[in-house]
Amino acid sequence: MKTILFACVHNAGRSQMASALFNRGADPTKARAISAGTEPGERVHPVVAVALGELGIDVGALRPQKLTTELAESATLLVTMGCGEACPFVPGLRREDWPLRDPKGLPIEDVRAIRDDIVARVEELIAREQWL
Repeated sequence: MKTILFACVHNAGRSQMASALFNRGADPTKARAISAGTEPGERVHPVVAVALGELGIDVGALRPQKLTTELAESATLLVTMGCGEACPFVPGLRREDWPLRDPKGLPIEDVRAIRDDIVARVEELIAREQWL
């Protein structure tokens, strides 16, 4: 079982979308996703919850969590999304960076565009790694 860790600054937008979309699309016997942030917010951004809800994904019960070195060490792959130097470096851990705009404070149309970009990236990752 592979664990993919999606990380951003507040764990209230991009990384929450990516982990929810990954867990919906990947074979749960092959891989699962978790998410965290370097400076976790209090809750998932409401507009992000709406954008995911449009795809039938409910993130109402999810809460942002702190990105720690220990959490990163539990992962097979770390996908960073804007946390830059604040994201932990773990020797031997594969890392990808997805330069995505932060959805905080954006109108729903812009959040949908970010969501759709994440959908495409997640689908490509799942297919490339054969986690279907």
